[in-house]
Amino acid sequence: MFPDLVSEFVEACTILEKTRVPDGEGGWKTAWVDGMPFEAAIVLDNTLQARVAESAGMKAVYTVTTERTMPLDFHDVFRRDRDGQTFRVTSDGTDKQTPTPATFEFSQVSAEEWELA
Repeated sequence: MFPDLVSEFVEACTILEKTRVPDGEGGWKTAWVDGMPFEAAIVLDNTLQARVAESAGMKAVYTVTTERTMPLDFHDVFRRDRDGQTFRVTSDGTDKQTPTPATFEFSQVSAEEWELA
């Protein structure tokens, strides 16, 4: 459960699962299907360093906060439901979590905007 202040920023999101489906010509193609829904607070990294990197062609970087029971894994792909924007996780959710005895629990990862192929 998020603390009250953080709960003001959470949005509905959905994990996207990569799968292979027949392409109708004897081969296979990649498809993305909806997986588990979850809630996350997604914040754009607007530090000077991130803005300079973005102007040099890097993708926008976000900090994604989820409940500790929903840590995202490296290269997980998810969609922010309100606008359909997809993201790919660029760190491991178990690396940045609150300690077990904390009165509130969360996990954080970095993510980039991602285009589904």
